[in-house]
Amino acid sequence: MTQTAASSDAAELNPADAIAASGARAAATQIQSISFAIGDDQYGVDIMAVREIKGWSEITHLPKQPEYVRGVLNLRGVIVPIIDLRCRFGQGLTEATALHIVIIVQIASRQVGLLADRVLDIVSFETARIQPVPRVANGSRVGFLSGLVTTDSGMIAVIDLPNLLSLQLDDDDTSVLKPAMSA
Repeated sequence: MTQTAASSDAAELNPADAIAASGARAAATQIQSISFAIGDDQYGVDIMAVREIKGWSEITHLPKQPEYVRGVLNLRGVIVPIIDLRCRFGQGLTEATALHIVIIVQIASRQVGLLADRVLDIVSFETARIQPVPRVANGSRVGFLSGLVTTDSGMIAVIDLPNLLSLQLDDDDTSVLKPAMSA
């Protein structure tokens, strides 16, 4: 009997109330991010996209790649392109040392390494706390960010991973950044 009563109560909700209730649940969703530093700036990526974090190691440079593609790394048989985030954000090339880290993330079906200065923390926050990025100028970083989150340690710019690689290359031959075509 209680199941029937609950079903009739749910049926009596009007669509606007149902949408508002689902929006409230979505707004209260907790997400976790790995925060890391590039210079004095803090960035974060969704922890669910992170596959591993490793120290900087020598990579193989490839010709005819954008400047921000530092090269590739053979990670247990998988060729992983390494993106220099400082360069991608228009701040010049990173002088990579043994103290730098590479965050291996999954973007669609492709693993990509993100070169950063250091890992800071794992940060949890509600999605409702993510503020939009101000669009006062056409900065090179703005399109790669999905939002800003204020934490006790400062402000974290959340990276929009799919947009990080959205630049179409002029050469349509084999590019290390293009996702593999499924047969």
